[in-house]
Amino acid sequence: MGEMRTFADRVRGLAPAPWEHDAELLRGLFDAQLGSRHADLAARWMQSQGTGFYTIGSAGHEGNAAVAAALQPTDPALLHYRSGAFYLARAAQCGSKEGLRDILLGVAAATSEPIAGGRHKVFGRHELSVIPQTSTIASHLPRAMGVAFSMNRSAKLGVPSPWPADAIVVTSFGDASANHSTATGAINAALHASYQGLPMPLLLVCEDNGIGISVRTPDGWIRQAYGSRPGLRYFDADGTDLDAALSMAREAATFVRRNRRPAFLRLRTVRLLGHAGSDVETAYRSPAELAADEELDPLLGTARYLLGAGLTADEIIELYDEKQAEALRIAAEVAGLPQLTSPEAVAAPLRFPEPDAVAEALPRPTPTAEPLTLSQSINRALGDVLASYPEAMVFGEDVGRKGGVYGVTRGLQKAFGPARVFDTLLDEQSILGLALGAGVSGLLPIPEIQYLAYLHNAEDQLRGEAASLKFFSQEQYANPMLLRIAGYGYQKGFGGHFHNDDAIGVLRDIPGVVIASPSRPDDAAAMLHACAAAARSSGTVSVFLEPIALYHRRDLYAAGDERWLAPYGGEPAEIGRGRTYGDGTGLTIVTFGNGVPMSLRVAARVPGIRVLDLRWLAPLPVEDLLREANITGRVLVADETRRSGGVSEGVLATLIDHGYAGRLARVTSYDSYVPLGAAAHEVLLSEQTIEDAARELLS
Repeated sequence: MGEMRTFADRVRGLAPAPWEHDAELLRGLFDAQLGSRHADLAARWMQSQGTGFYTIGSAGHEGNAAVAAALQPTDPALLHYRSGAFYLARAAQCGSKEGLRDILLGVAAATSEPIAGGRHKVFGRHELSVIPQTSTIASHLPRAMGVAFSMNRSAKLGVPSPWPADAIVVTSFGDASANHSTATGAINAALHASYQGLPMPLLLVCEDNGIGISVRTPDGWIRQAYGSRPGLRYFDADGTDLDAALSMAREAATFVRRNRRPAFLRLRTVRLLGHAGSDVETAYRSPAELAADEELDPLLGTARYLLGAGLTADEIIELYDEKQAEALRIAAEVAGLPQLTSPEAVAAPLRFPEPDAVAEALPRPTPTAEPLTLSQSINRALGDVLASYPEAMVFGEDVGRKGGVYGVTRGLQKAFGPARVFDTLLDEQSILGLALGAGVSGLLPIPEIQYLAYLHNAEDQLRGEAASLKFFSQEQYANPMLLRIAGYGYQKGFGGHFHNDDAIGVLRDIPGVVIASPSRPDDAAAMLHACAAAARSSGTVSVFLEPIALYHRRDLYAAGDERWLAPYGGEPAEIGRGRTYGDGTGLTIVTFGNGVPMSLRVAARVPGIRVLDLRWLAPLPVEDLLREANITGRVLVADETRRSGGVSEGVLATLIDHGYAGRLARVTSYDSYVPLGAAAHEVLLSEQTIEDAARELLS
C-alpha cells in the first residue's frame, strides 16, 4: 500500500506536459509500463508467499516500451532481463492480452507458461517474435548479430526466412553488460560486416541505469565507448521521458531499417527496487541517490503526458490501482499451478534426435570406389551436404579461398560460391553467434573452429545459448548447427597445446549436444551426414571433432599398406551407435579418435582382442558398449583425453551403472597441457601403454 500512496501523492503534485504523439498510443504504452511495474511488485509478493522464484525486475526501465512502439511486431527481439515493458508493449501490438500473465507464469515456474514451460523466467514468445534469452551477461548479442546477418543471406540463397524482408533485429542489454567481451566482440563483428557492405540491420539498445549490481558505470562512459565509433550510428534518449524515448527510438529504428546498418541507442534509465529481491541497495547507495532515482520514475514521467492529454490525476491513479489489482489477481491465480515434476519432463526438450527422422533427412551421397583420406572424405561429405541442402553454409577462419589450414574445405567456395562458403573474422564467439543467428533464421550453419583450443574462449555460446534455446522455448525455437572442430593430439611438426588439445570435458557436460568423434574416413562422411540431417530435421546442435593427426593418414599397419583409406558413400552411421572391429573373446578395447588405429595395431599383435570405436561421445553407444564388454568380461578403455574429466570416466561410470561386473582398466593421457616437441609423447596416451595394459588384463 505504501507504494500506491507514494505514487498517488506524487501524481497529484505533477504538472502536465504536452504529448506530441497519438493519444491512444500513450494510453497503451502507459498500460505496458504499469503492467511491468506491477509484475515486479507481484513477483516480490509471490516470493514472500513461497510461490514465486524470480525477482530481477524492470522497475525504472519502463521507457523501453517506447522501443517496442518504434518497431514492427515482426522484428525479432532478443531482450535484456529488464525489458518487461517492451515485452508487454510487443504483446499488445500483436493483439495479445496475456503478456502480464506470461510474465507471472514464468515467475511461478508454471508448466503452462508459454515459452519455457516452467524451466526459467524469460521474456519470449514465438508469436511475438521474441526469442528467449538467458540472463548470462551479454551472451545473446552474438546471436542477435547472427540474426541480422542472416536476414539478407536467406534472401540471397533463396531460402525461406521467418522474418519479413524489411525486418530489423533489436537486442537490449545493460550498461554493465556493454563492457563484457561478448558484447564488444558482437558489436565489432556487426561493424566488421557492415564495413564490407554486408547488410546488418541491428538495433543495439543499451538500457543505461548507471550501475551493475553494486558497481557504478562512470558517467558518460557509454557515450565515450560507443558514441563516436566509426560505422555505428549513435542515438541517445532519456528513457524516463516517454516522449523523448519514442521519438529517438523511431529515428534509430528508421535509420536501421532504411540503411540496413547497425545503430546504437543508449536509453538512460534508473534502477528502482534494487538489482533483485535479495539486494539491499542501502549497503552501497546513499539515501540521496535512491531518492533522486525515485524522482525520475518513468511512470511519473508518463503521468505528466497523460495529464497533458486530458486525464485527471485521479484517473491516472485509478489506472495504477486497477493494474495493481490485475497483477495481484493473476499472481494469486498462477500461484501453485503445476510445475515440472520429473527429470524426464524437465529435460524433454534436450532429447537426442530420433533415428527415423535423421534417416529420412540424410543427404544422398554418390558412392565412389576411390579410396579417400579422412580429410578428403569430410570434404566430399561437406560438398554433398551443400548440394543437398540449399540453406547450408560453411564458414570460419580460412575456410574459403584457402580451403582450411589442412585443406579440408578446399574447392568448396569455388563450387558453391562465397555466399555459402566464406571466411569470417578471427573471433570464435562471433563465429558461433553467427551460427546461432543463422539457425533461428531458417539456415543450416556449419561453422568451423580452427583448433579445439580456440573454442574455450567461446564455450558459453554453446553451453548457454546453443544448447539452451530448445530447453527455454520448449522447442518452439531451435538453432540447428553442425560445428566442426579440428582437435586432439599427435599432430607432427606442429607443437604446443594450442594445436594439440585434448580437453573435451567442457563439451561432454552440455545437455542435448551431439558429439561426433570419427576416426576412419568412411565413418567421418557418414557421421557428418547424420549430424547435418539431425540439424535439419530436429534442430540438433552437433560438435564434430576431427582428429588432426588422422586427416592425411593413409596407412594403418605398415608403410604403404593404405589400410586407413576408405571409399566414400558407404553405410549410414546412426547417432549413438559404435563400430566393432574383430571377434576376439579375451578383451574389449573401448576407444575413439586416434585411439582407434593405435588399438587396432595392438589387436594385430595381441590375440583375443576386439576393438569398439565409440564414434559418438554424446550420446554414448551404451547398447554397443554393454554388448562388447559382456562378450569378453574384460574392458580396457584407451582414452587419449586427460585422466581427469576425460571420456574414460563416463565410459567406466556407464558400465558400472548398468551392472557390468567384469574386469575394468583404463589408460589415458596425463593431466597436463601438451608441451612442445618430443616432450608431448611423455603426456599423450601411447600405443605401447595400450599394449602393456591389454597384456596385463589378459594375463
